[in-house]
Amino acid sequence: MRALTRGLLAGAAGTTALNLVTYGDMLLRARPASPVPAEVAAGLADRAGVGLGGGEETSSREQAAGALLGYVTGLGVGAAYGLLRGAGRGRGLPGWLEAPLLGALAMAGSDVPSAGLGVTDPRTWGADSWVSDVVPHLAYGVVTVAAYRALD
Repeated sequence: MRALTRGLLAGAAGTTALNLVTYGDMLLRARPASPVPAEVAAGLADRAGVGLGGGEETSSREQAAGALLGYVTGLGVGAAYGLLRGAGRGRGLPGWLEAPLLGALAMAGSDVPSAGLGVTDPRTWGADSWVSDVVPHLAYGVVTVAAYRALD
């Protein structure tokens, strides 16, 4: 249970870092928020047969659900990491390798459903889009690993 708790706390710290880097990038480059999380939430709700209301309600709920899915991904990856570490897996990996692997796992946790639902196609992304996705997820991995190790 302790490993799971440490993983959740580390995942929360990593998710905070990801959001800080993302919003910092939006501030520096004056880029708008991505519509992808809301579109993924809408696609998942549609497939599950869950109505999200009508009119402005729908858009607001899609945006909120998209943001919450990001938290679920960050906490879920952190929890899984904690459970694996608690079971003795990954103890031999150096942090410089563990952090980008964890970041890549979190990135896959958001990008695979997006691509699977046809919301986005990473094969068509330009360099700016890849940087906007990779850098925050790398920050997630670095902070999640550091936080877990600090709690361990």
